[in-house]
Amino acid sequence: MDETTTTAALPPVRHWPALDLFGVEFDPVLAELMREGPITRIKLPNGDGWAWLVTRYDDVRSVTNDPRFSRKLVVENDVTRLAPHFVPVDGAVGFEDPPDHTRLRRAVAPAFTTRGVERLRERARLLLDELVEEVLADGPPADLTERLLGPFPLAVVCELMGVPPIDRPRMHEWTNLILSSAHGVERSQRAKEDMCAYFADLLSQPRDGDDGDDEESVIGLLGTAVANGEITSSEAVGLALLIQIGGEAVTNNCGNMLFVLLTHPEHLARLRAEPAIRPRAIDELLRYIPHRSAVGLSRIAREDVTVAGVRIRAGEPVYVSYLAANRDPDVFPAPEALDFDRSPNPHVAFGYGPHFCVGAMLARMESELLVDAFLDRFPGLRFAVPVEEVRFRRGALIRGPESLPVTW
Repeated sequence: MDETTTTAALPPVRHWPALDLFGVEFDPVLAELMREGPITRIKLPNGDGWAWLVTRYDDVRSVTNDPRFSRKLVVENDVTRLAPHFVPVDGAVGFEDPPDHTRLRRAVAPAFTTRGVERLRERARLLLDELVEEVLADGPPADLTERLLGPFPLAVVCELMGVPPIDRPRMHEWTNLILSSAHGVERSQRAKEDMCAYFADLLSQPRDGDDGDDEESVIGLLGTAVANGEITSSEAVGLALLIQIGGEAVTNNCGNMLFVLLTHPEHLARLRAEPAIRPRAIDELLRYIPHRSAVGLSRIAREDVTVAGVRIRAGEPVYVSYLAANRDPDVFPAPEALDFDRSPNPHVAFGYGPHFCVGAMLARMESELLVDAFLDRFPGLRFAVPVEEVRFRRGALIRGPESLPVTW
């Protein structure tokens, strides 16, 4: 961060409405804010007041890794925000600062290590193969959101969590309600309460200590951490809620990836012809796609801090935009281009600093399996409707296609 503080007047507060954008269109309001400077001021549709917005790559990484900016303080303030509902549960790791944040993440860390994720890979591959075989048996056309992009990440995160198959449809419904403003604040809050009650009940049930898979599940790890006095029961519920909801983000991210490939047939053909570049291509797709609407969670300055030459006062809220950082031309030449040869590609699609996405390796594994399935199991894959008729989720905090009707 630039420690040279400007004495210029504060930038104007710009209203940032909730936009329902088509496809992977980059938010025009965000693009305008990026042009106005590395740090601007915004007002979102809900909450009170205004907040700083940081968009430059280096500044985004600095703010997210700076202990002078607090997530915990956000809970005590009605910060301007995109979502109409804002009721974090106790133990919501996204609203904790170190050392409590570190303590909470440590409780579930074994499930998200390389070993933990690889333990799931073969099971995930089998789950996906079963779903693909059903789609192929039924024949085209098919809605891949309904048949693959929805059920597969749900099944994988529930396997990771230790949620029984019979309860998975409820998990999916609750997650959609929590992550959308389209159904109203009350329904979103009720869904959050229902999911918390479910996890509280699941965590209270006696666990079979002889079952290795159960002990390695997130619920098993949380139960052990509670029993050992490392975290409280309410903190365990908050962690379970966050991980369950975050697991289904793969549905939207991979839906966006497939939409991009189907609208860039030359890129799709190259990935079929050169399977070795697929991991690199997935990184570029993660950098390129707009994986959320507007911005995520804010931070509040604990003390006066200078960012990009502007003095942020103690108590003022700050947002960072990972989408903007991933389009910073000083870091990513020709940032609007989809370039599978881009190297290096230090994107921040999974965040940065202490709040880096705990499930990043799991999401990458699922993305690799899904992309392989699209490319290898569906020759001639293409849209079954004109591209402008593809529906994208409305009122969603995480962007993605509501349906992907395809044929092959």
